[in-house]
Amino acid sequence: MNKSLLILAITFGLNQSIKAQLTCVPCDQLGMVMNVGSQETAISIYHSGQYMTHPQSENIFMWEFTDQQGNIVYQDILVDESTITFGHSWSLTDTINVTVHFANDSANLDNWYISQGLSPNGNSINCLFEDQIYWETGASTPWGSWTFVHNNPGLTVGIDELEINPVYDNKIYDMLGRELKEAPIGQPYIQKGKKRVKLN
Repeated sequence: MNKSLLILAITFGLNQSIKAQLTCVPCDQLGMVMNVGSQETAISIYHSGQYMTHPQSENIFMWEFTDQQGNIVYQDILVDESTITFGHSWSLTDTINVTVHFANDSANLDNWYISQGLSPNGNSINCLFEDQIYWETGASTPWGSWTFVHNNPGLTVGIDELEINPVYDNKIYDMLGRELKEAPIGQPYIQKGKKRVKLN
């Protein structure tokens, strides 16, 4: 009986030790969820990466919301926060593109790979999430809520995939390779020609 309890305690301890060492999970196991606090003129989106990736203090979320013409309607960079919340004035008939690049250079996927019986590869967290939101309404009872169209999981990306072709043309691009008219203040961008990369 005592031997069984000892084996159970060791097994439980090893299991807890493995879980404690997991600092993150792959991008395709993370995602975005619309919070119930979202209303006609306000958006609140939770990202599971904040609680699933450690150290949380180094989680960086670069959010961008664009209309169907590609115009940026809202941008923000959040560090160590799980939820983006802001007011807006776009129409309830609009479909809005949502993109978030989530990175944490200190988080390491090796322990997750080992727990799955896979070989470690030393990768850190570098995820891209893209989806669309629209205002969904109910037919029988009048109600509405912002809803994701696709519920896409994240994709693992490398920094070379975020940068555009290295032909230096002195134009400014965001981190996803889209051309900007001017460098945004306090926002991530890549300015080609000067080989300058700015993250803050």
